[in-house]
Amino acid sequence: MIEATKGGVRLHLFIQPKSSKNEVVGPHNGEIKIKLTAPPVDGKANECLIEFLSDLFDIPKRDVHLIKGETGRHKVVELAGLDVEKTREALRLP
Repeated sequence: MIEATKGGVRLHLFIQPKSSKNEVVGPHNGEIKIKLTAPPVDGKANECLIEFLSDLFDIPKRDVHLIKGETGRHKVVELAGLDVEKTREALRLP
């Protein structure tokens, strides 16, 4: 779910687009489930995810990198400048 990297953390996510609101649901089959309001069309869900994570962790959008899963629900995202502990707290994970 959350891995430490050299410059930050890597998140393994399961995305549910077209939801009623943007929110972190919690653990889901070894990933972190996130609901997004954007539809999965023309990269809108990816843009929404980057903006949501940027706001959630109070980091610039340029520090949020989509590494894997551009067109799927399973995504890997790297967040620069964060550690595992702060990431767990922000996501409200045990």
